[in-house]
Amino acid sequence: MLHRTARRPQFFYTTAPLPCPYLPGRTERKIVTELAGADAEATHDRLSRAGFRRSHNIAYSPVCPGCRACIPIRIVAGQFQPDRTQRRIMRVNADITAFEMPARASAEQFGLFQRYQAARHGDGDMAAMGFYDYRAMVEDTPITSGVVEFRDTSGRLVGACLTDWLSDGLSAVYSFFDPAETRRSLGTHAILWLVSRAQTVSLPYVYLGYWVPESRKMSYKARFRPSEALTGGIWRMLPEHAAPAVEEQPAEGHAKVSVGG
Repeated sequence: MLHRTARRPQFFYTTAPLPCPYLPGRTERKIVTELAGADAEATHDRLSRAGFRRSHNIAYSPVCPGCRACIPIRIVAGQFQPDRTQRRIMRVNADITAFEMPARASAEQFGLFQRYQAARHGDGDMAAMGFYDYRAMVEDTPITSGVVEFRDTSGRLVGACLTDWLSDGLSAVYSFFDPAETRRSLGTHAILWLVSRAQTVSLPYVYLGYWVPESRKMSYKARFRPSEALTGGIWRMLPEHAAPAVEEQPAEGHAKVSVGG
């Protein structure tokens, strides 16, 4: 007789209302669930395809009242064609080498993370993170994750990208880079590297999180074509006329998700 182990029930909660980090004057709420146990990897896979993101051992998705500004987006890696600006960025960073590291925090990473936060997001919550907070962001993962480190020819760490591996792609959880290296556009370089890596291992997608067309700092994600956006529960090809802003930002991530209500 076969004995089947009962699957752990998946509970979902909503967070307390908070100011929206992307659109002034709006309120943010999320639906969250814990990723734990033997099913964590499979659950994360399913939720990622449904538009969820991961932070620590939590998967979350925005459920903001009266707002649908955050649109899940993923690059179709196998069909990706860099535009002229992206080709220039690839040439500028031809001297950068990527190293795939385990999900382990280092003092060197944290120093770069602090410089990046101070320069780019000095008034944000993540700017106040200490090393143990940073280590939790990197290491508190129940799924297959890693940190891609980008180094120049001298071996200096100039960028990093916390990355999740899914059955159908790579997910850029959070990236940061040397704020003094603006000419390199290292945030874009990290995404281009993930696309190349996905192509190499025959994974169809690179998940970028939420595209927010109304937010200049989040609209850059539509620059990577072809891409698909999740609307009405269906992944649809992003139309060519969905033009993004030019400003570059790294793939976003939330270090903390407060559960309430």
